[in-house]
Amino acid sequence: MKFKAFLTDNGVHLLEKRFLPALDKIGKTCHLYLTPDYAFFLHNLLNGDGVQSVAEFQIPALFDDYRISSQNADRIAFTIDVSLLLRALRSTVSICSEYGGADVAANSTSNRLQIKLVKKLAPNCTVAMPFLTVETRGYKSAVIQDIPISKPLSKTQVVELQNALQVAQELPPTLVQVPDLIQLQNFVDRMKHVGDVLNIFISKYGDLRIDVSTTLISLGAEFRKLLVIGQQANEPAEDQNLSAHSRSSRSILRGDGQSVQVSVKHFAKSLQCHLSKPDCAFYGIAPLGSCLTVIFQYFIPGSRVNDKSISLHCRLPVLDPGSN
Repeated sequence: MKFKAFLTDNGVHLLEKRFLPALDKIGKTCHLYLTPDYAFFLHNLLNGDGVQSVAEFQIPALFDDYRISSQNADRIAFTIDVSLLLRALRSTVSICSEYGGADVAANSTSNRLQIKLVKKLAPNCTVAMPFLTVETRGYKSAVIQDIPISKPLSKTQVVELQNALQVAQELPPTLVQVPDLIQLQNFVDRMKHVGDVLNIFISKYGDLRIDVSTTLISLGAEFRKLLVIGQQANEPAEDQNLSAHSRSSRSILRGDGQSVQVSVKHFAKSLQCHLSKPDCAFYGIAPLGSCLTVIFQYFIPGSRVNDKSISLHCRLPVLDPGSN
């Protein structure tokens, strides 16, 4: 089982400045799943507890001179502490920038960040342990950061992870585009002080309504006529002047809308993905209301064209209305 590659400048920027800070807000540890064509950072896909997140990168988006081999169709997976990986990248980059000086510019090839799987003896340990090592070698110095990881997953476990990934990548039939993530985050921050359960309604007409309520207070927001991807429908004229509650109830009865309840904390966590600097985001409810899906979209810089080399989405578990 071998993995070795060089992080490209774009890969360092994507991980250090955007995706790892966002993923660190989702959870402390995740699976790093490497295949010949893709690299995935996966949260909670096997235990189903908490927010699930899938960050997917085509290999050229992160790596150069990428080499991977294993007896499991050249696929390798292990758990890693996101914050330790982020810290290692930041410290390696800052040390290279501080002490490399002109050498970094003159020897850009030798100063590239190499990342690889190794086995080493940890202090006070007699058995070699697996590490993910980030290393750069300049003209006058070398910087090596060892990040402890779990034992790589067995063939059976990798198959289980791959199957869970395929399920997690299934899209809801209807997706609506959120107008402003920062505005939505500020609104949810106020909701935290009202209650713990968030009601989410989405319709094929382009409606998105979120609200939280208790016996004493209700707080909510409604967005209408949003961009719809997937299954869509025209709202009946007789519904347009009704209250939000009446319109959503009639929509659900027609099969044109769905409503679920999620944890306010989970919803707030998913909004932290704005740190990855998406260009837009979409919300959708899975069939039978099994989960709430949030999809973040990224454009090729300087265009409105979707960058297919990177993607990130979250799945929020729904709550049982009867338990609330």
